[in-house]
Amino acid sequence: MNAPATQPSVVPFDAARLDRLMDEAGIDVLVATSKHNVQYLLGGHRAFFFDYMDAMGVSRYLPVFVYVKGAPDKAAYFGHRLENFQRENHPFWTPVAQCNSSGSVDTMQKAIEHIRKAGLATRSIGAELSFLPMDAGKALQDAFPGSPLKDALFVLERIRAIKTPEELKKLKIASEAVIDSMQAVIAKHKPGATTAELTEALRREETSRGLTFEYCLITAGTSLNRAPSGRVWGEGDILSLDSGGNYHGYIGDLCRMAIHGEPDAELVDMLGDIEEVQRAAMKPIKAGAMGSEIYAAAEARLAKSKHHNNMHFLGHGMGLVSHEAPRLTSTGPVPYDDYDAHRPLETGMVISVETTLAHPKRGFVKLEDTVVVTGAGCDIYGEGARGWNRGGTAA
Repeated sequence: MNAPATQPSVVPFDAARLDRLMDEAGIDVLVATSKHNVQYLLGGHRAFFFDYMDAMGVSRYLPVFVYVKGAPDKAAYFGHRLENFQRENHPFWTPVAQCNSSGSVDTMQKAIEHIRKAGLATRSIGAELSFLPMDAGKALQDAFPGSPLKDALFVLERIRAIKTPEELKKLKIASEAVIDSMQAVIAKHKPGATTAELTEALRREETSRGLTFEYCLITAGTSLNRAPSGRVWGEGDILSLDSGGNYHGYIGDLCRMAIHGEPDAELVDMLGDIEEVQRAAMKPIKAGAMGSEIYAAAEARLAKSKHHNNMHFLGHGMGLVSHEAPRLTSTGPVPYDDYDAHRPLETGMVISVETTLAHPKRGFVKLEDTVVVTGAGCDIYGEGARGWNRGGTAA
């Protein structure tokens, strides 16, 4: 059952690009262990049994993908025994594929044996240090004591930075389904529903559209607390829905606003300002533009708003992970450097553009959009429902 599988003739990622990134990082052998990077490197495989959890018995699920610089023919995958069912339906491309493990250390040990048996150069091994359990990491380091373990997060992030047409298709499906789900929840609920009830309703709507619901950051009325609770969305109250739902691992992450009743002039002005900041940020987005141009355009428009003291702009890359390349700022909520602020954007990069107004009296007002870099400019996924959506309008 665990003999080498019949694999497709084409490696499902840009191997030359990965080889170049590994060479620049001084990595000979790459050991990927996160669900998202294993999914990417295997061309879409995601263990269905462990989609919601990692814990299993006395250990945890740990997928291990081994890639050798310049030698895709020596690639290997080591997984859990239950993955054999998926492997039978869709064979992995790797020349070696073993799915007969049940924990973190035994899976890593099989990867170690493969590296030794293949006689691979191991002067430097790249591993996902943030996604490598201590027991498996120790086993890997002990097996090759003369080979320093380098963090491969940056290498793997860069290989995923440019999305393929198939990846973009999934991101578009996810984005549009999240917007459709939000509109359905808003329309179906009259005054009196709690934010916890609205979150559960959104989960059901997203699931019914083929998404895996991940989260909903939600506010109602004048509250700035974004956790689902017993707070009621009442008559005249505003509502913010900021949700992430994924389609085959790719995240649709958007935010839209609603109200029970009619927005007054101040609320119309607030959301209008946010919309203009969003559009200003999107305007310079195209292949060849420097990443810093996005922030420069957004912040110039934000500074003109009378609400600027309470407004905040954020732009970040997204895809299989909600904050990934391109990296546009070093001062955002997720700490990383602004690597892409000083480099040209590339066709196929995906950017989440979001503007937030945390008003001390009126509440939380926000828009978030998913934008894809193209040669001519950009495409917006899930562009609908940008204004004040009226609650309780469904028959």
